Amino acid sequence: MLEPEYALIRQAEHAHIQCWVCVLSCLLLACLYVGSLYVWRSSLPRDHPSVIKRRCVSVLLVSALSPAVVKAWTHWADLQPSPLQVSASVWELMGVRLQGLVPAATLPLLLTMVFYLGPLVHSAMDNPKGFMGELQSAVDVESWRLCVGDAVWLRNQVVAPVTEELVFRGAMLPMLLPCTGPTAAIFIAPLFFGVAHFHHIIEQRRLQKDSMSIILLVAGMQFLYTTVFGAYTAFIFMRTGHVVGPVLCHSFCNSQGLPDISSALKHPQRPALLFSYLMGALLFLVLFFPLTDPFFYGAVPVCSLDPSPLSVCH
Repeated sequence: MLEPEYALIRQAEHAHIQCWVCVLSCLLLACLYVGSLYVWRSSLPRDHPSVIKRRCVSVLLVSALSPAVVKAWTHWADLQPSPLQVSASVWELMGVRLQGLVPAATLPLLLTMVFYLGPLVHSAMDNPKGFMGELQSAVDVESWRLCVGDAVWLRNQVVAPVTEELVFRGAMLPMLLPCTGPTAAIFIAPLFFGVAHFHHIIEQRRLQKDSMSIILLVAGMQFLYTTVFGAYTAFIFMRTGHVVGPVLCHSFCNSQGLPDISSALKHPQRPALLFSYLMGALLFLVLFFPLTDPFFYGAVPVCSLDPSPLSVCH
């Protein structure tokens, strides 16, 4: 009778240690990502091209290291896929795969654009050429050429979305899922993402543009919306098994910023504009689960680490 009880105790102890190693591994990745930004000492502001280039190199290196961290974690934890799932490679666990790539690149982005229906209509109303003007600017080759040559644009629209999603979603969620389960992982992983943005306090404090109370208030607001956004992209990752959807949604949201509802309330065409904001929010809620249904994306590799049949993975 003692041997089974001893085995259960050892199993529980191993699971406890496994969870602590998982959390510490995620914390290590977050610290490496943020710490790499400050390897290069400079008195220049963060938007200076030379600072941007150096920091982009740093975070790209950390992102390249993240698969090795996940590989080491899966090897140490001796993770086995559930009986109904096949074993997946590290890249597949991190959402880098071909199966279901086209819907993964389009449907989550469409869902995000639906949420931004109000801001998109707002922008079109303020454009002298209307909706056609917005469409023309979106496909204008010269505008894209200027964007690609802009270091700030490349950082905000390309490097930051790719590296942050690969590290904070692609690497962290596979490590968290066996320990916490998929639902808890969706809400825990964004905490690392939100806290990582507190490093902006250092920059603001160095420039001394605002008082410490204002800096902390802004940092708190940034923590709130980055954590909420992180939970959203984590949900997309878990449902689709792809990192491309979160990357494109991240890039799109960076280009749009937060919806400016206060400006909409003062707009000459306020009723129509507020209606578009409301319709965007309602359609987003209606389409939230249908457009992220795993049916469109094939078997989700990261879900092979989840033994429960009743979860957001299924």
